[in-house]
Order: sequence, then C-alpha cells, then structure tokens
Amino acid sequence: MRVCAVELKSNNAILSVLDNQNYIDTKIKKISLIDDEKKDSILAFKQEFEDFIQKNNITQIVIKKRAKKGTFAGGAITFKMEAIIQSILFCEVELISSQTISSYEKKNSIIFPKELKKYQEQSYLAGLCFWM
Repeated sequence: MRVCAVELKSNNAILSVLDNQNYIDTKIKKISLIDDEKKDSILAFKQEFEDFIQKNNITQIVIKKRAKKGTFAGGAITFKMEAIIQSILFCEVELISSQTISSYEKKNSIIFPKELKKYQEQSYLAGLCFWM
C-alpha cells in the first residue's frame, strides 16, 4: 500500500510517500496553493495534487492534524487545503494528531532516510504512524 503523508504549513502541502513504511523519494516534495482567494488557483492546486496521487499510485492520504484554536492553531489556508485534499474521490484520507506522532517518536528510534529533506520530517512521521 502506498501512502502519501501530508503536513500542511502556510500555503504548502509538504509530502512524503511511503510504500509499506519505506520512504519513496519523489521529484515533487511539496505542492503550494498560490492564491487561496482565486478559483483558478484552488482548482490548479487540486489538479496538481490529484496528478501527484495518480502518478505515484497512492492509495491512502494521511494528513497531520492542526489545532483549530489556541497558540498553535493552523492558518485558515491550511484548513482550506485540507478540505480540497479530502474532496479527492479516488483516495482515502485519514487525519493523524500531533500527539500520536509525538508518542510514536518517543516510543521508537526513528532513522530518517538520507533522501528525506529536513522540512519533510513531520509528514514522514505522520506516514509511519499510519501503520501503528
């Protein structure tokens, strides 16, 4: 099973692809929503994300949850991006909490793949948590 793990940050969807817990290095590592107020930009984001999912034979999407309120609350754009991703019909979407990721990281010694960029670490961890 191929999983695309996503961390939503600012206007970027940071991606990590895992195949049975093994990291797959892909050319595209993040997809950006350029202007969340323009329909064309929103549709372009959705199309680019769908193309990525189909090209990489993804069967499951895992998104790292963000707080809805408080100091560490996610920005409005990230929730819009989450809704766009959840609207993709040909792939299942699951949300994983930050607490689950932190707990997994504490209980396991994680060795990050060399190809993984530093900014992809949280999405990679979310992907690993999917198989817990």
